[in-house]
Amino acid sequence: MHRPGCDPDDMRESDFLCDFCHRDWTVAAPFVEGHHGSCICRHCLETAALAPAPASDPFHCSLCLEERRDPAWSTTSARLCRRCLVQSARVLARDPDGGGTPPAGT
Repeated sequence: MHRPGCDPDDMRESDFLCDFCHRDWTVAAPFVEGHHGSCICRHCLETAALAPAPASDPFHCSLCLEERRDPAWSTTSARLCRRCLVQSARVLARDPDGGGTPPAGT
């Protein structure tokens, strides 16, 4: 997610927002980016991994944009499928800026 009104030709770290908590990159780094600029921060990944994911009706995951039918973690603004949760945790575990360890609960 990008901050409304940002200049697409001059993007700054503060212009990238977590789709789930809406904090910007300067506050909530590290981030994992999904398709079309969707982002999730490490804190939200950890929260999603530790929270029970209720069964859900079909939905489109905010990161992969695919229609999913599996249990999902969601906020009022975005939904995360289990596959993207696991994949994003692996990305952060490989990234030195991501702490070098998987988010708790993944």
